[in-house]
Amino acid sequence: MNIRFNDGAAADPVQEGRDRAARLAALQAAREMSGFEPAVTVDYRSHGRTLVVGSARDALPLADRLSGALSVTVLLLDEPDGKLRLYPVHAAQTVAVAGWLGAFEARWRAAGQPVGEGRFDLVLDLCPARLIASHQRPHGYYAPGDDEAARQAALTELLDMVGDFEKPKYFSYKERICAHGRNGIHACTACVDICSAKAIASDGDRVKVNPYLCAGCGACGTVCPTGAMSYAYPPAPLTGKRIQAALRAFGEAGGAQPVLLLHDAHGAGIVERLGDSLPGRILPFSLHHVASTGIDVWLAALAYGAAGIAILVTGDEAPQYVQALGEQMAIAQAVVDGLGYAGPHFQLLQLADGLQASPLAGAQELALALGHAPRGEVPSAPAVFHLAADKRNTLDYALDHLHRHAPRQPLHIDLPPNAPFGTLAVDRQACSLCMSCVGACPANALQDGQGAPQLRFIEKNCVQCGLCANTCPENAISLVPRMSFAPERMGAVVLNESQPFHCIRCDKAFGTLQMVENMLGRLGAHPAFAANLDRLRMCGDCRVIDMMAPADEMQVTPLRRL
Repeated sequence: MNIRFNDGAAADPVQEGRDRAARLAALQAAREMSGFEPAVTVDYRSHGRTLVVGSARDALPLADRLSGALSVTVLLLDEPDGKLRLYPVHAAQTVAVAGWLGAFEARWRAAGQPVGEGRFDLVLDLCPARLIASHQRPHGYYAPGDDEAARQAALTELLDMVGDFEKPKYFSYKERICAHGRNGIHACTACVDICSAKAIASDGDRVKVNPYLCAGCGACGTVCPTGAMSYAYPPAPLTGKRIQAALRAFGEAGGAQPVLLLHDAHGAGIVERLGDSLPGRILPFSLHHVASTGIDVWLAALAYGAAGIAILVTGDEAPQYVQALGEQMAIAQAVVDGLGYAGPHFQLLQLADGLQASPLAGAQELALALGHAPRGEVPSAPAVFHLAADKRNTLDYALDHLHRHAPRQPLHIDLPPNAPFGTLAVDRQACSLCMSCVGACPANALQDGQGAPQLRFIEKNCVQCGLCANTCPENAISLVPRMSFAPERMGAVVLNESQPFHCIRCDKAFGTLQMVENMLGRLGAHPAFAANLDRLRMCGDCRVIDMMAPADEMQVTPLRRL
């Protein structure tokens, strides 16, 4: 188990009794606000067309049992047993399967045979290596491995998978503020990289989510810097109200130093086995998936008065989820450390693989770890704001409250790499003020000078996505992750400015002196300009006029003295 121990004092028996009574009040308050019905659902339809893939020894006996209720097709990776069967059996040296419940597509090939293909509703994969390798498997796809009990459980489920099914649409996506890309240049791939169901893919300058593959982990919203991707099962405002109600009830009932223990359904069983060994100040809080909350919810909980956030990881989660939770905790802890709140405030509880087979040992170790749960310092007054549907708004509320009541109030706090807050460092010598970065910024953090040759920046809006740096043709921009509480973070500050350059023909300002000098250096040898360098000193209209003028016509062009 990966834990940061807190060397707090041993529990006071009197306070422990108060905490246990207060926990009952807190859990009741959270339950009263737990009702939620998803507004949008995803529908599946299965007619029972089932594909079974594997060796003859493994696949045929199970196919025989399924064929009485389902329409079965078998792909054998070796020779059949020679018995005549009432369902199709094909030889296959290579097999590829993709899709989801009611919409699987399979292609296979055998030596000397044309490529076979088919559409299926269900798949029973008995291959040595899974045909669909994603950590989170699609609905309707079963790969029980060699374990006989797992195979029998898969058979039982397959027989029930005929009819119409639905699940919640777990996510919400606002492509307008997505930082994935602009003009064919990509930057943020956080949601694509973390999705264990392979449900998110790049789609030009945006991403697309396959709702049929989405398994509802919510990690995409947790790592999204802008809030373009958000979790909707339940939405953050409802989660925030439950947390706020629980912490308020806990405090009013005399509880002290409460810690939210976030867990999923599997973790709930482990927590229940703790019984009386669960410290009274630990408030179990059930989530559909432990990766569905991040720094916006956690910092809000600290603002509400939580002394800590503990997350129970049981081993069923994809490795990238555990890594992301640790990174998010490091960012959040850096913020509260910088504000002077004594900590730590965060605890990632990861059960070792060996403990999965020994629940009692796992429960005992969890109880020991929770005995050292965080006792972090909290604001002098609990916050009263509610979580917003927009992630960045919630962060603004939480950070403002934590800063206002903090023991220290620094102007800036350095943050780890990949934090979604920060400023930009601009190399003024290299920057030509071409404003490519302004057009690329998804958060309106970068702005032009409204007619003046200036590059302006609003730090509060910056999400550190990197699109500006990737877009800059001069490589003049670098990211500086930090948390700023300085008043100027709210307004536009000038990162770079330059003297305007006027057309030598019409005297209209059309660029900056540095931009024109860069063009002369880069294009001076180009055939179109080598003999006519003054064209680079002209605005676009005058340049066209000059290029279209007859070469043999005598002209007198008044040139402005530089």
